[in-house]
Amino acid sequence: MVDPLSETLDLIKELIEAGEVRISEHGYDQLSQDGIRVRDVLEGANATEQLEDYPDFAKGPSVLVLQLDNDTDPIHVVWGIPKGHNSPAVLVTAYRPDPARWSDDFRRRVK
Repeated sequence: MVDPLSETLDLIKELIEAGEVRISEHGYDQLSQDGIRVRDVLEGANATEQLEDYPDFAKGPSVLVLQLDNDTDPIHVVWGIPKGHNSPAVLVTAYRPDPARWSDDFRRRVK
């Protein structure tokens, strides 16, 4: 399991709290496609559980987190920080995890 206190996730949470957030075009598309409200993602950001950490990703450090929307349904969100910068927090994508591809608790990928 990934260390839940990764530097990337800590910085992302700080940036979200400071309002330093950008949503990628792909992120907007996925939010809309899966009926996820931006407000739910932002308001639930402090209650996320880190699933995967990509500190050395080519476009900048990023993390995959699990959180619940306002209806308590699970959502996965990928947050990143542009390479070479300390802000903003970028919502790369967000989606409702497919139960066929994830464990019952949506924390682990299944084959």
